[in-house]
Amino acid sequence: MANIKEILKERILVLDGAMGTMIQRYTLDENDFRGERFKNHTHPLKGNNDILSITRPDIIKNIHLEYLNAGADILETNTFSANVISQADYQLEDAVYDINYESARIAKEACDEITKKNPLRPRFVAGSIGPTNRTASISPDVNRPGYRAVTFEDLKNAYIQQTEALIDGGVDVLLVETIFDTLNAKAAVFGIQEVLEKRNLDIPIMISGTITDASGRTLSGQTTEAFLISLSHVPLLSIGLNCALGAMAMKQYIEILAKKSPFYVSCYPNAGLPNEMGMYDETPQDMEVQLEQFMQEGLINIVGGCCGTTPDHIERFAFLAQKYPPRKLNAK
Repeated sequence: MANIKEILKERILVLDGAMGTMIQRYTLDENDFRGERFKNHTHPLKGNNDILSITRPDIIKNIHLEYLNAGADILETNTFSANVISQADYQLEDAVYDINYESARIAKEACDEITKKNPLRPRFVAGSIGPTNRTASISPDVNRPGYRAVTFEDLKNAYIQQTEALIDGGVDVLLVETIFDTLNAKAAVFGIQEVLEKRNLDIPIMISGTITDASGRTLSGQTTEAFLISLSHVPLLSIGLNCALGAMAMKQYIEILAKKSPFYVSCYPNAGLPNEMGMYDETPQDMEVQLEQFMQEGLINIVGGCCGTTPDHIERFAFLAQKYPPRKLNAK
């Protein structure tokens, strides 16, 4: 199969859009999340989207195919919260390996089907590794600033398990995303590197942080440049930003990465900021105009969508990506 590193030298690659937004269209009930395997589980499971890779794989594959047919080059696995720390909320720690394995397998199957139709344009699977629902840098208790709800070792071990399952399922890339705390990300990368070294594998690593508000910092307080420097010891495929902000609010921070990063740069924003109902209002046409500026200015190598984006958004991004050359790498 073609090497993603070589393809990135030639063109802008397109990442898929939101999984949760698409799942909401199916109006699923508790039984869909339980399926046969978890029908007697003692804890409610509705809303645990990752488990659908086991209980409703048909839906997850259909969503993947919609994004591929819209023009996505890279699919994210349905595993954003598929780690023992996050799945503890549903008392499903024992299912974590299977969730990741099945999610990777489904995404790979979808990619292979589309690649077979056009071998000159291979599609890739990125194993989605989310930040967990805990932070290693900040206390959740204002009265105990030294307290931590999770340790670096806890995080590393959770990420090792997730990484091993994603690799077994056939991912091409590992994507540590929506990073609000760089210490969490360091634990993820440390765990990933441990697995890759043990297995003697060279699987590319993508990193994507999130700027949480107009301060231009991550939740744990880092600027974009500090975030980049903190992870530059790792031989990354790409580093970028996703989620919290819409495209235009994210642009000044992408410009910093484009100027200073020795790696490829990714950008997959939300469809604007959420409205009063928690929905996202920016249309494919709105985002198309915004993201075209990023491409015209040579800021990015990978473009996609986060919360609120759909195959219609990705179709417009894919059209634009064909018109512009990718950002050139800076010298290391």
